[in-house]
Amino acid sequence: MIPIRVSDEVIYDLADFYKIFGDSTRIKILCALRAGEVCVGDLAESLGLSQPAVSHQLRVLRQNDFVKFRKDGKTVYYSLDDDHIAVLLEQGLDHLLHKKVYDDEN
Repeated sequence: MIPIRVSDEVIYDLADFYKIFGDSTRIKILCALRAGEVCVGDLAESLGLSQPAVSHQLRVLRQNDFVKFRKDGKTVYYSLDDDHIAVLLEQGLDHLLHKKVYDDEN
């Protein structure tokens, strides 16, 4: 349970945490990683983005503990860091879909 009174430090960290969700490319990456780990090249191809663009956003996500990675030879695989990220995505999507109807609901 979240305490009623939260320190300023925690509030600032929470604001920084939610800023990570403020980029549509990062959201696309996180949504794609809900299904499991994916290598950078496959992720870039499936999202229709350049590999450098995906790598840059993955670095931001990794530095903020949204994703984790493992290496297999020269290939790097990424996945969501933990279930909290998946839950936040699902709750955000549920909220949007509850309030608004979209043509393509995914």
